[in-house]
Amino acid sequence: MTAPDVGGPAATGTQYELRHGGAEVTVVSLAGALRRYEVGGTALVEGFGADELPPAACGIQLSPWPNRVRDGRWYLDGEVQQLDLTEPSRGHASHGLLRNTAFLATAHSAREVVLRGEIHPQHGYPFRLTHQVAYTLDDAGSLTVRQHLTNHGPRPAPAAFGAHPFLRLGEVPSEELTLTLSAATRILADERLIPTGTRPVQGTDEDFRAGRVVGTGLLDAAFTDLTPGSDGRHHHTLTAPDGRSVELWAEPDYGYVHVFFTDRFPGRHRAVAVEPMTAPANALNSGDGLVWIASGESLTASWGITGRTTAGGVDREETAR
Repeated sequence: MTAPDVGGPAATGTQYELRHGGAEVTVVSLAGALRRYEVGGTALVEGFGADELPPAACGIQLSPWPNRVRDGRWYLDGEVQQLDLTEPSRGHASHGLLRNTAFLATAHSAREVVLRGEIHPQHGYPFRLTHQVAYTLDDAGSLTVRQHLTNHGPRPAPAAFGAHPFLRLGEVPSEELTLTLSAATRILADERLIPTGTRPVQGTDEDFRAGRVVGTGLLDAAFTDLTPGSDGRHHHTLTAPDGRSVELWAEPDYGYVHVFFTDRFPGRHRAVAVEPMTAPANALNSGDGLVWIASGESLTASWGITGRTTAGGVDREETAR
């Protein structure tokens, strides 16, 4: 008798490889996640193995809401909607409906992959949407991620989206990096990480506008009142002592950024997630940042990652310009 074939695709599904401008990227079909991004051999995001589930939601697409919905419960036209609870430890529905979805490629070249994930009517979310994401490398090796959410149903659908990249800078310990965040307001939260209000960061330890060393502390907080740069985008940066840096930029549609310092990322003493979001936690209840997408219409926005990977010199991106 012939032994059964126990092989097959990786746990994270198809591995889509991009190589352009001195950069290498791996995107996986599971949750449309960014699994690897390197420029000139320097890792700019935390990664994970092809047969590992993304630790701490590393690199996944967050849609049709980012972060949490309190108790998985919200109201639609006065009727309670009960989502499946996907964060049992806190009793919430967390990070949308695509975390366990296989995205399919609609286009793939050396410099770009376009994936789509389908959201079907289900417990607590009676809407039919498609989430499309395009990962594109430019000639300097910088990465742009374009998210596109379309409502196929007959009535408006409440929605928001975001992503969960963990940034790093090669082998530099993340606790030695300096975080600069263009945010003037901290979103306060209760012990279950549900927003309760806001406060200015001025005069607090959470004012990262001029840069603060990550250090050995922990942080799990959202920020808003983001100040755009001259290009109209928000810029958030991790900088090494030698001057190298990795930056996450986001278009103005991403009016919120969630910052997560953790000591539970495999193989790292500290890992730092910088998560662009169009809405904060519990938006299905608060309405903050929430968009009601009309039938046949879409919500579209882009963010990206750029690295300065040469210490004390001209970075690759500037050279390309």
